[in-house]
Order: sequence, then structure tokens, then C-alpha cells
Amino acid sequence: MNEKKLRSSEWFGRTGKDGFIYRSWMKNQGIPAHEFKGKPVIGICNTWSELTPCNAHFRELAESVKHGIYEAGGFPVEFPVMSLGETLIKPTAMLYRNLVSMDVEESIRANPLDGVVLLCGCDKTTPSLIMGACSVNIPTIVVSGGAMLTGKYQGRDIGTSDVWRFSEAQRSGRMTEEEMNVAEACMSRSRGHCAVMGTASTMAVMTEALGLSLPENAAIPAADSRRKVLAHLSGMRIVDMVREDLKLSDILTLQAFENAILTNAAIGGSTNFIIHLLAIAGRIGVKLAIDDFDTTAKGIPLLANLQPSGKYFMEDLYYAGGIPAVMKELDSLLNRETIAVSGKPIADNYLNSECFNRDVIATVKEPFNQAAGITVLKGNLCENGAVIKPSAANTILMQHSGKAIVFENIEDYKARIDDPLLDVDENSVLVLKNVGPKGYPGMPEVGNMAIPKKLLEKGVTDMVRISDGRMSGTGFGTVVLHVSPEAAAGGNISIVQDGDLICLDVFNKTLHIELSDAEIAERKKQLPPVQPLTNRGYTWLYQQNVEQAHLGADFGFLKGGSGSGVLRDSH
Repeated sequence: MNEKKLRSSEWFGRTGKDGFIYRSWMKNQGIPAHEFKGKPVIGICNTWSELTPCNAHFRELAESVKHGIYEAGGFPVEFPVMSLGETLIKPTAMLYRNLVSMDVEESIRANPLDGVVLLCGCDKTTPSLIMGACSVNIPTIVVSGGAMLTGKYQGRDIGTSDVWRFSEAQRSGRMTEEEMNVAEACMSRSRGHCAVMGTASTMAVMTEALGLSLPENAAIPAADSRRKVLAHLSGMRIVDMVREDLKLSDILTLQAFENAILTNAAIGGSTNFIIHLLAIAGRIGVKLAIDDFDTTAKGIPLLANLQPSGKYFMEDLYYAGGIPAVMKELDSLLNRETIAVSGKPIADNYLNSECFNRDVIATVKEPFNQAAGITVLKGNLCENGAVIKPSAANTILMQHSGKAIVFENIEDYKARIDDPLLDVDENSVLVLKNVGPKGYPGMPEVGNMAIPKKLLEKGVTDMVRISDGRMSGTGFGTVVLHVSPEAAAGGNISIVQDGDLICLDVFNKTLHIELSDAEIAERKKQLPPVQPLTNRGYTWLYQQNVEQAHLGADFGFLKGGSGSGVLRDSH
């Protein structure tokens, strides 16, 4: 290969002072001179962190990637970027997704990289890395970290979705603190991200369905040695992608995004999928809108019997045939000719696959559940849209009218949800405001509000809940999310008061508050101005620039990309 075609040659191929500086300091790591001569330089973008438990095994995974890169004749260089640990970061990891994407974008562009391997797993690490890489647009492949092994507690399988069940059981007195502690250890018993079809697994499926990873990437358990094999093979493949000049823009076409949307419906993926895929589309220049995610009209049934919409776990999905087996069922509906990182049509990833357990992966003709995917709601309570996941909701509540019980913010909710004097019954509609992108800030996963304790004690297990925030992909219930515009941006949700009648009709895709336009306008006049939480730093930048949920909650100034060119040298 002609050395001048390599982006890295603009650094390592120089003569004189510049070449001396670029190569010499790298050599202090014991790198021999021939590694700099015409080899594709492959960056391994690593989100390893002990504060991100889902990604804590990524040092090992990176070594497997390096072996593959060396074998294929490349030169691997590993670099860190900010890592987002979903379970630890306050106020929410979503606040920092855009920041990480900037870290990734600038790290790739500013350094002598010909291609990049993205190591990601925990919820926001996947979309943030892909977003950043899209804005540079060099050859890129994704290696996910894999889900943890299924938890085992008192003779039964458990996963992250059970956290919500355990919480309700403890609050109602059916589970002790000691039992909670035991379950805590039983659930997280191996490396990897959540074992259910939560957001992390959904992001891994999204990656595979888009064609950004090798087949089977989404479902191989983190603890399975085949995860390292896939990492090795991905390291080999990225070197060839550089030689072929196969870039993200060649793979991420509108048709690839359509494949991801259909596949997400079939696996019962997280509603967070919408926010992240919209943001990715914005970075690569594909026109995608929230209405494109309304897959209920397309008749895509739920094929994967996985928590939180079913009973099995990611480990079971892999043994049953993984995402290739799911996509094979969808073959007639997919854009089969879109190109994957293999350089071949996406159909080549799944056509020879088999399903080994129809209880885990059903057929289109005999699906696990006819209710699947995402329903996009419109109405005067969500002018730009809201979403609900029918497969995780209660059918009885999907056409429901009830009086609002309003919480102005998360502190108000926490202070009053278990108050025995709260004027609430099972027909009420819980409304939580000011938990959107600007209002919280960062749009946290608090949308699946807990059932009031007084109702739990009566045996109530679900209610209609509405917010401008998000819900964990592991969550479930009749929960309306992503109301846009949010309260802090002056959306109509901001004027909802206790006792207002709210009408939800999932089948007709509407969310309505029984108020006239004049009454809504009058109430808005009475609202106090929204005060910023801070006047400096990243949080200030975020609140000033974040777009609304129906646009992907990215920063407007990050839409598109600046390419891989660097105009000036550093010395």
C-alpha cells in the first residue's frame, strides 16, 4: 500500500525535525522503528474505568483487539476517553454523553490514526463513541463488552429488571433489607453490562443491526471466551477496512438506520434507543425523525422473549442464536444490501444463522407478542411527541383517562410519593415535570416512577406515568416518556395541575390534556421564568445548547462533522 494514502503518514512519514519529534517520543515505549513504516495505525478507543463496572474488563478486551491488529499487519495504539458509569454518575450519565462524544471526536481527529476500534458497553459509552467517530468519519468498528451472566437468586434467574420488583417488594414490606443484600450479590456475579434487554444490550443490538460490528457482537456474554475471539477478529478486520477505505459514511445510510429501527422493535429494545439513534443520525448527516420510530404501524411483532418484556436474558439469547437469528426472521423486511463493516451486505451476517430455542426467539408468523417496538404519541400534552413501549405496558391502561397527580420536580416527587395523605388512587395519572434535558439537567432515568406506597399495599402494580424524562431500558410499566417540549423549555407539560384530566390512547397514538388552548396560554403567562442551575462550566454549556428529546438531545453545534483533516502542526 502507498504510504501517502495513510492518514498517519502525515505524522510518522515526515522527515527532519517534525518526523523526529512525532516518532522519537513514541519510541520511549519500546516501539521499534519498523512499526512506523507504512503500517495502518489503529486507535483503540477504550472506555475502561473502575467507576464504570460494566466496562471494567476492557483492558483484557483491548489486548485481544491488539493481537488481531498485529496479526493483520497494523500498529495498535490504545487511548482512553471519559467513561460513563451508568450506576454511579450523578446527576445522570446522559448529561455527559455529548461531552464524551466531543472527547472521542477530538481525540481521533487530533492523533495519527488511520482507523479506530470503539470499545464500549455501558449505556452511554456506545452512542457517545459512535457519535464522536461519525463526526470524524474514518474507518471504524465497534466491539461491545457483552452482558453479564444471568443472576441466580433463591433458585431462580434474576437480572436488572428485578431491581424495580425488589424495590416495590421492600417498600411494601414483602422483602427485608437482608434479602435485598443477598439479591444484590446474586445479581451481579460476573463482568459485563446488564443481563436483560436494557439500554446497554439495546445499544449493542443497534450496533450490530447498523452493520458497525461483526455478527454476534451483541449477545456473546462478557465472561464467554468467544467475546475475546470476536475482539481479536475485529482487530484484524479494522486493518483491512483501512486498506479498503471503508468509512462510517459508507455504512450508516438511511437504510441501515431503518434496519436498526426494525430490529429494535423485534427485540423489545429500550426507549433510549430513540434518543441515541437520532443523535447518531445527526452526526453522520442522515435525515431521521421521531416519527420514523413508530414501528407499531409497520406490524413488527416482538420476537425476543427477554426481560423486561419477557422472561429470558441476554445469555439465553446468545445460546438461542443471537441477533443473526433474529435478523434472519426479519429478512423480508430488512434492507438486505446495506454494507456492514465486513465490506459485504448485511444479509451475509445472518442468512446462514439458525435458531436453537423458539421459546427465546419466536417467528414472525408465531411471535412472542404482537405488541412491539415504540409508539410515538402526539397531542396537546406533547406537542413535538412522546413515546411509550407497548410490550412493557399494561394493555388495560393503554386507553386510560385519569386525574393528574403532579410533581413539579424530582425533589417534590421524593418528598410526597409515599405520603399517606397523597390524594391518589389507581386511576390517577402521575406526572413528573422538569426532568428533561434542560430541566434536570440531562434527562435522567426517573420516568418509571414508583407506585405510591398506599397503593402498593392495596396490590396496585401499574399506573399511567408521564414525564419529560427517560426510563431505564430495564424498566417496565405503562410509562410515557420523552415528552417534548419539556417543562423547562415551555412545553405544555409545564402547566399541568393536580386534578387536570389526562387522556392516553396508545392505540390511536394520542396524549391529551382536557384544557382549551386559551387556558393553556393563560397558565403559561403565570409561570415563573426558569432559572439556570449554574452560570459556568459544562452544565451551563449543556443547558444553553442541548436540543429537545425529539431531536436526540445533542448539541446543535455538534450536528454533522468536521472530517479527519488537521490543518496545522503542533510544533
